[in-house]
Amino acid sequence: MSDDPGTCLAAGPRVGLRPFSLADAEEFTARARESRELHRPWLFPPCTPEAYAAYAGTLIEDPARAGFLVCEHTDGGIAGFVNINNIVRGAFRSGALGYGAFAHAAGRGLLTEALGLVQEHAFGPLELHRLEANIQPGNTASRALVRRAGFRLEGFSPAMLHIDGAWRDHERWAITAPDGH
Repeated sequence: MSDDPGTCLAAGPRVGLRPFSLADAEEFTARARESRELHRPWLFPPCTPEAYAAYAGTLIEDPARAGFLVCEHTDGGIAGFVNINNIVRGAFRSGALGYGAFAHAAGRGLLTEALGLVQEHAFGPLELHRLEANIQPGNTASRALVRRAGFRLEGFSPAMLHIDGAWRDHERWAITAPDGH
């Protein structure tokens, strides 16, 4: 799928962000299957068209979520994804991030670029004030990513999220809008 300007929500030098589409099932699930070794035990993106349809459907339809595919400018291929989940409006104006790079794109800085674009979109058009990332302490790549993006470590939550059959500890990282809005 291309990241053509008609669907591109934000663009950087190497990647663009576009919304999830049900038409991306084949490419997304193929990339997820190729990336199992990279993602486990931290992340479990959908690997079948049926699971993708349910996953993407909630990102497309639920106003408390915003999903972004990270697409390379060179070939339009999906390099990863960044989702803002649990969006709360009102006085809190916050969302929780979920993200992943696919194996072919890992270690190339593409997700770092994409996370910057997501921040601009979240603090701009989405009018959020705060983004949070909850990361298992052993996930050094994810911790390094949010640190590069300017997130600060705010705390530790034991048994915070149920992942892969068990309650997992998480570090809480966050960033707020740069202009204080």
